[in-house]
Amino acid sequence: MGGNTREAGRSTADRLLSLLGAFTSKRPLLTLSELAEASRLPIATAHRLARELTDWGALERHADGRFQIGLKLWYVGALAPGHRDLRSVAMPFMEDLYEATHENVQLAVRDGKLALYLDKISGNQSVATVTQVAGHLPLHATGVGKIILAFSGPELFAAVAADGLRRCTPHTITLPGVLADTLAQVRESRIAFSLEEMTVGASSVAAPIFGADGKLLASLALVVRSSTNVRALAAAVHTAALGISRQLSGPVSAGWKRNLDR
Repeated sequence: MGGNTREAGRSTADRLLSLLGAFTSKRPLLTLSELAEASRLPIATAHRLARELTDWGALERHADGRFQIGLKLWYVGALAPGHRDLRSVAMPFMEDLYEATHENVQLAVRDGKLALYLDKISGNQSVATVTQVAGHLPLHATGVGKIILAFSGPELFAAVAADGLRRCTPHTITLPGVLADTLAQVRESRIAFSLEEMTVGASSVAAPIFGADGKLLASLALVVRSSTNVRALAAAVHTAALGISRQLSGPVSAGWKRNLDR
């Protein structure tokens, strides 16, 4: 009876999507029990739907019984025109930036109240980071996140501040007033810094990527060791972001921009 209550009023699509939505960058492998708990489905229902998703290729099952996102779902997601074309346009500039610095190069967009990382380039000599492609990090503690906050509407800042500015390291900005002042400087300079605010030992510098309409599309960043003079790298990041913006504003990119606006 409890199981029926948990499923009452839920469509098949809702239940399937709740299973897929249970996976995160921090929890890429889940047991059946964990899937059922995260999706608020009875074990029997979760088992049946997970089997169907596995048969289709949306999920894969390990020998130990745990599930992960399947290759077919990744392939379908990669067809999304907006982010696919953004990554393809940005990649040559990201590669040039990496070759010039041999530091972590990252591309991020807004996903709700978080920064979603679309792509990154790292090398053996690059500082270790917590960033993962398709992973999320907070806006207030990262360079790319500050760019997103600075060039988005005031309602986003209000929502992020209302949630509380979580302290990630001793250097994280946790006071809304201080963050607001920082974002005003970001809007003026079009450069954002995160100085050991997300990870102790790592700093970043980020710049905005704009569309033809002047609206923010994404943020580009370098992440370096905190001992590096990150401010000296600001011009290189800004130049790369400006190059991407110009490419995306051209006629070749008009189609994918319309897709983002739908």
